[in-house]
Amino acid sequence: MGTKKHNCENCSIRARYDKNPKSLLGRILVLLTIIFALIGIIIYYIYLAGKFSNDFQLSSDIQIDSIVVYKSKREMEVYSSSELLKTYRISLGREPVGAKEFEGDKKTPEGLYFINDRNPNSRYHKNLGISYPNDDDIEYAKRFGKPAGSDIKIHGIGKYVPIIAHLTDWTLGCIAVTDEEIDELYNTVKIGAKINIKP
Repeated sequence: MGTKKHNCENCSIRARYDKNPKSLLGRILVLLTIIFALIGIIIYYIYLAGKFSNDFQLSSDIQIDSIVVYKSKREMEVYSSSELLKTYRISLGREPVGAKEFEGDKKTPEGLYFINDRNPNSRYHKNLGISYPNDDDIEYAKRFGKPAGSDIKIHGIGKYVPIIAHLTDWTLGCIAVTDEEIDELYNTVKIGAKINIKP
């Protein structure tokens, strides 16, 4: 009398994992890594939301005449007549370390510049122009036979970039804030305001 073949699907799956327990362990480790990464992102976002939360909006009557950017801290402070008004969390270029030197290096400039333009119809909601490159930047790049680059802005996120991008450095060298924050800055930063971008 022949032995009846057992075709239970659950048993087959179990047998497969019994033969290769490392495969099951590997899947569990990958799943746990993803879960902990998501938890980390959520905690970080909550931390940033608390650190940079402000209970007030800047009045449109205020004139911001000075901006200080701390690249390493991803912070931007705005001042009126030497009084600190507000601190914003920022994103930088995709290569955040070091000063911008050439077109396409994805770095954010460092040094003293000025706000020289406003654009209400930016791809990234709205923007404020920064006076990079200055004469020194152009001269430096020329020594290497390269263009210094241009079109460095403070801008929002816009509808083409996911909001979670604000947790990373995602721009091509500009300084990014949220759309709500660029609305506020657009209305309060005066043309000619100094912007000191520090490492």
